This record gives sequence, C-alpha cells and structure tokens, in this order.
Amino acid sequence: MEYTPPPFFKRGPSLLTRFAFFSMASVVVLVADARFNYLESMRRVVAVVVYPLQQVSALPGRAWDWMSDLALTHSRLLLEHEQMRAQGLRDAAGLQTQLALSAENEQLRQLLGMRQRVPREFLAADILYAPRDPFTRRVLIDKGSQDAILAGLAVVDRTGVVGQVTRVFPWASEVTLITDKEHAVPIQVLRSGLRGVTFGVGYDGTLELRFMPVNADIQSGDMLVTSGIDGTYPPGLPVAVVTNIERNAAYAFARITCTPAAGVNSHGQVLIVGTDPRHPDNPVAADEATAVKPRPARKATR
Repeated sequence: MEYTPPPFFKRGPSLLTRFAFFSMASVVVLVADARFNYLESMRRVVAVVVYPLQQVSALPGRAWDWMSDLALTHSRLLLEHEQMRAQGLRDAAGLQTQLALSAENEQLRQLLGMRQRVPREFLAADILYAPRDPFTRRVLIDKGSQDAILAGLAVVDRTGVVGQVTRVFPWASEVTLITDKEHAVPIQVLRSGLRGVTFGVGYDGTLELRFMPVNADIQSGDMLVTSGIDGTYPPGLPVAVVTNIERNAAYAFARITCTPAAGVNSHGQVLIVGTDPRHPDNPVAADEATAVKPRPARKATR
C-alpha cells in the first residue's frame, strides 16, 4: 500500500476556484456600485483614511521638486544678477562718457566765447601729456609746425592765460605754463590799472607778482589781466587772482602771491592765439638787424 504523508501546509481551494470566486464577486460589486451606488459611502471612508498616507508618500517628491526649484531659482537669480551688474557697469561707463562729453562741449562753447571776445586768429588744440620733469611746468599739444604754429604764441583756455609756445615740432608743440619758474607775463591790475609782471613759482602751481612797492595800490582778491604791452598776449585776458600780500617796511617790495585764473592743470583743450597783424614790429630788433657794423680802423702805415 502506498502511503502519502499529509501536506505540511493546508492549501485550501485551488487557484482556479479562487480566481472564479473573486471574479464573480468583482463583477457583482461593479454592477451593484454602478446600478445602485452602494459603495459611495465606503469610498469616502477609504479616501479619508488613505489621504494622510497619500500626503506622506508624496512628501519625497514634493521635497525634491522644491529643492530643484530652489536650485534653479538660485542659479537664475545669480545669472540675472551678473547680467544686471554687467549692464550697470556698461551704463555707468556710458554715463561717465556722456558727462565727459557734456563737460567737453561746455568747455568748447566757452572757448568759442573766448574767440569772439579777442579779435585774433585762434587754433584749437588738445593737450597730449605733460613731460615727466618735476622742475618744469610744461605740456605737449597736438599742433605743430605743419599747422603754422610758431614759437612765442600765447596759449589760453576758456578762463584765461595758460602759457606760451616755447618749442615747436612738426606735429606737436611744447607749451610752457605760466606757473613755470622761468615764465613771466606782463599784467595789469584790473581795479587800479597798476602794471607789473607775474612770475611762476614752479612747484605749487602759484604765481608771484614781484617788484611791487610796499605802498602799491593792490589788494587781496584783485584780478590781474594781461596788459598787452608785450605784443604776445592780447590785453584784458585773466591771468591770476591775488590771494596773499605780505608788506614789510624793512623791504622795498611787497611779497604778493597769486592763483592762476586758467585751468593750467585741469583742462584738456586750449586755444593758440595768433599774432596781431596790427601790432608793429619791435623797432629795437629791427634796428639791430639793419644796423651797419663800423669797420675797424686801419693801422697807420709808416
């Protein structure tokens, strides 16, 4: 006789039986729910119970989306910040350029006003640079002998006298400023009409009105203008303003310090003043040029 041991686990109905049962139960539930709406209350209860589980299960995805949005927003804000910063720098550069152009246009308009006040020929020039010499006060301009520039011509700006052309090159010229220690300008006190000569100091951008008597009629704040007696500078151009006067009875002359009226260290455009055709030639120089030198006496012959 064959002996079959009892199964270790009790299997119950077969798989086919269970499949048929649950299929029929599903069909019955579907028909009952569709026809009579029996499961609506149960669906609501299940939805209330399952809702917290749905929210908890959705938290990782929401957290990931939030972190992704945060990273994208941060990157986008950084990019926009860099773009706005670059645009701000471009706008600032453009604004500075516009302000510089406006200032230059205003200076050019005032230079044109200077041309209308003085009945001479003018030539506009730009200052290229100042030589690196601490003992002189000179600048180089972009006009030279090719532009009919001659040594000795006066140079002015929109506010007054700047200096004088002292050296001419083919395409540039050197201008000695009135603050140079070797430069002198004949002046006249605008208030009293007193004439004198200003000399550059050379180291602090000031002028000195020398050889003026202690009792001379001059005060602090007086405007000094060109007298025009030298034929180089047109008369009436502002030269300097008296800032300090030291009078000492022990000395014959007063010590008078002045501040230049022109922007000798600031402006970039100047005007070169042409010669006055109505001004006569220097008779002393003409006589020296045309004078006949006497012949040396011959030795007596025996």
